[in-house]
Amino acid sequence: MSLEKIIDKKNAELSKIIDQKKVPEHVAIIMDGNGRWATKKGLPRRFGHNKGVSVLKEILKASKKLGCKVLTVYAFSTENWTRPSKEVDFLINLFSEVLRNEIEEIHKESIKIKFIGDLNPFPETLKNLICSSESLTKNNNTFLLNVCLNYGGRQEIVKVARELALKSTSGEIKPSEVNEELFSSELLTQGIKDPELLIRTSGEKRISNFLLWQLAYSEIYISEVLWPDFNELEFLKAIIDYQSRNRRFGGIESLPNESYEDSHCSSYQK
Repeated sequence: MSLEKIIDKKNAELSKIIDQKKVPEHVAIIMDGNGRWATKKGLPRRFGHNKGVSVLKEILKASKKLGCKVLTVYAFSTENWTRPSKEVDFLINLFSEVLRNEIEEIHKESIKIKFIGDLNPFPETLKNLICSSESLTKNNNTFLLNVCLNYGGRQEIVKVARELALKSTSGEIKPSEVNEELFSSELLTQGIKDPELLIRTSGEKRISNFLLWQLAYSEIYISEVLWPDFNELEFLKAIIDYQSRNRRFGGIESLPNESYEDSHCSSYQK
């Protein structure tokens, strides 16, 4: 049996395990490890980024097939500008190339694409492609792909705080009216449900300034696999792990007929 058939068989087996009623509506991914993947193979880092694009296409299809509604990916952070200029230029050109080559297929799949972040520093050619891609897919409502470009979570929170301060100064709102709901309505993800699941590849155990507000109660799944080696099988493993967790949102889990005192104070009575 070929490796491809073995993987397909495993995918089918894992798919049967998944509870369709507990599929996360919104999955966020930090696609980490492209450069390390290439370096380990003795290749230029650009090979890793190219391979990473094909993996994203696979995971986009897998998440849509599974029943997810939103996929948010960290494509370029505000900190990525500190990378060598040749790599930054390559990534910017890669974004443009991918949009040119893939946007029609994305549109045919009824996927809406949205770009989140400060796009001002990018070249006009890329900004025009982003604008036309969003315009082309704006009425698609089957699935939403959020691509975070030049995005930083702290920067987003500061931006919202500044905007609310200006509205308060102008008398548009009162300081007492500022609450979580109002704050969320000013975020770049306004109107989008917060992610239930964050996947980070490459084994790194941090969120790297990604969706700091939105990830407050997200389940976090760390995969040791570098992003270019990530696939549908690994994605399904993440979903199964997510479904095994008890999401309490700061509450407690009690056994039937067990009181708070029984479950939390007994140790002090020994």
